[in-house]
Amino acid sequence: MDGQDTIDLKAIKEIVIKYKKKLITIVVSCTLLAMSIAFMLPKSYESATLLRAKSPKQNGGISIQAASALAMLGAGSISTPTQAYIELMKSRSVLEPIIAGLDLPDEKKVKMDAEGFAKSSLKIQNTKNTDLIEVTAIGRTPEEAQAISKDVVINFQRLLTKLNQSEQSLMIQFLNTRIIETKKDMEQAEQNLEKFRQQEKIYIPDEQAKAIIQKVVEFDKKIAELQVQNDTNQAKLQGVNAQLNKQNVAISRYNIADNPGIQEIRSNIIQKQMSLIEMQQRYTDKHPNVVLLQSELNELNAKLSQEVKNSIQSGANTLNPIHGGLLKEKVETETELLVGQAAFDTAKRLQAENEKEISKLSAGSITYIGLERQVRITQEVYGVLVKNYEQTRIQEAMESMDIQIVDEADLPKRPSGPRKLLITAIGGVLGVMLSFMYVMVLYNRESKRNGMIM
Repeated sequence: MDGQDTIDLKAIKEIVIKYKKKLITIVVSCTLLAMSIAFMLPKSYESATLLRAKSPKQNGGISIQAASALAMLGAGSISTPTQAYIELMKSRSVLEPIIAGLDLPDEKKVKMDAEGFAKSSLKIQNTKNTDLIEVTAIGRTPEEAQAISKDVVINFQRLLTKLNQSEQSLMIQFLNTRIIETKKDMEQAEQNLEKFRQQEKIYIPDEQAKAIIQKVVEFDKKIAELQVQNDTNQAKLQGVNAQLNKQNVAISRYNIADNPGIQEIRSNIIQKQMSLIEMQQRYTDKHPNVVLLQSELNELNAKLSQEVKNSIQSGANTLNPIHGGLLKEKVETETELLVGQAAFDTAKRLQAENEKEISKLSAGSITYIGLERQVRITQEVYGVLVKNYEQTRIQEAMESMDIQIVDEADLPKRPSGPRKLLITAIGGVLGVMLSFMYVMVLYNRESKRNGMIM
């Protein structure tokens, strides 16, 4: 029994000496075979492009549309822009046009898919704790490797632009429609005022009317601005809800807005906003009380954002980061709508008090003020809409430039593979392992033979 559990090194040594020519032949044969294979394998070349991935949002998150696209790809654990970008670079939208352009027979192209191509021809790496992404492409020629590396970046930038534009499309469509309608109303209001001026020969109102116009118009501007902002937030909320519905997120399971802490902060924000509207009627924006109140509002908004984030992380921990981000956007937009509506109602109430002074004027002045207000209101609404439209378009363009090319794809001068020395060394190691196995087979055979003799 003990003999079976031990190895006789002396016997092993005798076998090695006896069959050394065969053993050397095995090692040399495996090494030469590996060397031959290494020289027979086709050459491959690597071309690398270095990118810098800027965060599309100030808070470091990824855009809603891009996040949604990743979620539908099954990338539930993605939470940073660089991770999202790497996954998008491996998508069919980016790689299929590259595969179609390869100089290969059609039957081979049909068998290739984006996933397989990414594994065999791409190495995409993100340096830890940085926003740098290295896209390394492997090709059969230097030109092919360089072309693949370039095309991955070009196709990805096109995809990113498309996704960002799609994210903004609902907002752009809403604002564009409102701008056209408001421009018509503004032109009509201007025509009505000019017609009244010519008929009544009133070109400059009296001082009392001018003072009232100035006071009332300021509130008209504020009301118009609040109305546009509320409508814009409503369109934004529709977009967020649409993305959640696309991904079949059970929103009712995550009633984040019902969180007592969030409700309390919301109430405080609404009260502060109403106080701010009333205070702005009496003071300028630079008045210490107005500045202090605005500062308190900013702190409350920041606190709300953090509370929503904490609620998502604790109470809805089954959500992936993308769904959590959408829910955070939903709650914050709903809060902006509630605050905006409260501010709008307050401004309307204060405006009604101001309008009582108009009744003291003459009939001509009252008509003039009404027409003048209509012109000012439509002009203000038009101005706010155009401003929001331009900001949205600028944001769209900025988000389409989230990727900066640090180093262009290089044209490799030397092949990166096959690694002949490594393959040859592996062949030699394999030969040694086969030789050892052969020695053990011989040893076992000799042991059995000696056992039978005994």
